[in-house]
Amino acid sequence: RENSSENILSSANRLLLHEGRLMLAESTRLLDVYLFLFDDFLLITKIKRNKKKYGGSDTSSIPVCPSLSPELQSFVRDGGFCTVLDQPIPLDRLTLKNIEPV
Repeated sequence: RENSSENILSSANRLLLHEGRLMLAESTRLLDVYLFLFDDFLLITKIKRNKKKYGGSDTSSIPVCPSLSPELQSFVRDGGFCTVLDQPIPLDRLTLKNIEPV
């Protein structure tokens, strides 16, 4: 929804509870995703790797947000970025289940 997506991350009261990488099974393929679990929704992003590295081989000068996890900071410095895969999932509409590994 165009009108509600503009302010979705702007809440000053929102807390980031956890973040991390995950392999998402989507029909016949696996996607490398990065999840952000906030106190009110789950945001799934697709990990993209940029072919070009910023500033040549020296990526230490790239400004990276200090609140990101070290894993995500390293990924961004290597030219990677995340794009939102789908609309955020409100936690009151989310069901989690444990499954056996395939």
